[in-house]
Amino acid sequence: MITIKNSEEIVAMRKVGRITADILAEICAAVAIGVSTWELDQLAIKSLKAHNAVGACYNYQGRSRQPFPAHICISLNDEIVHGIPSKTRKIQSGDIVSLDLVAQHEGFMGDSTQTVAVGDVSDDVKKLLSVTERALHAGAEQAIEGNHVGDISFAIQRCAEEADLGIVRNLVGHGIGRNMHEEPNIPNFGEKGKGPRLEAGMTFAIEPMLMLGSEKILLDADGWTVRTADGKYAAHFEHTVLVTKGAPEILTRYVATS
Repeated sequence: MITIKNSEEIVAMRKVGRITADILAEICAAVAIGVSTWELDQLAIKSLKAHNAVGACYNYQGRSRQPFPAHICISLNDEIVHGIPSKTRKIQSGDIVSLDLVAQHEGFMGDSTQTVAVGDVSDDVKKLLSVTERALHAGAEQAIEGNHVGDISFAIQRCAEEADLGIVRNLVGHGIGRNMHEEPNIPNFGEKGKGPRLEAGMTFAIEPMLMLGSEKILLDADGWTVRTADGKYAAHFEHTVLVTKGAPEILTRYVATS
């Protein structure tokens, strides 16, 4: 069943969304050549604590035999999602770094991802990041009452196909609220007017994952890291979005303060 948040729950979702956005912005700003992914995870721990939040990914079991051992997922280059931070994995020029944070605060979750380019990257990689972020916003724009999940999915698919990019079809967006993963699933491909009807008060994690090459993916031996089968780059962008009767509300949009 898709949960519809009441006014108090929406206030809580807005609050955790702002916290998630602030923490993720801080981590993105720390991405630099020579920094290890472990150091970024340590920053996540510090920032989560400062915001009275916890990293919902830490010790998350999922379908893996081992719980996730870090507070943020950090995936580089051909890694699509769920990369595990490491002291020996240092960022280099030409890398793209996907930072996927789920923060929990006062019983509610905020989920957001940014992919950051480091140093010199090719025009194809720049296009990959630009189109994936554009697909996120195209999908989010469809999160209005009366539309359907398929409208979100179709908008993302159209952006990808117009740019001749592959779509990760085995991984999906999802509902979010008191739990990290709630109904419904939100694929990054689909048909207009299909799937559950959207109602004001629903909250979704919309997250296009696109790639430069083949749509085939692989799971690493660690049981978590998902990567492209052909070794080509993939990008991931995500926001937590509130369905309204009018324009959708992006709850994890970062707003700088003076």
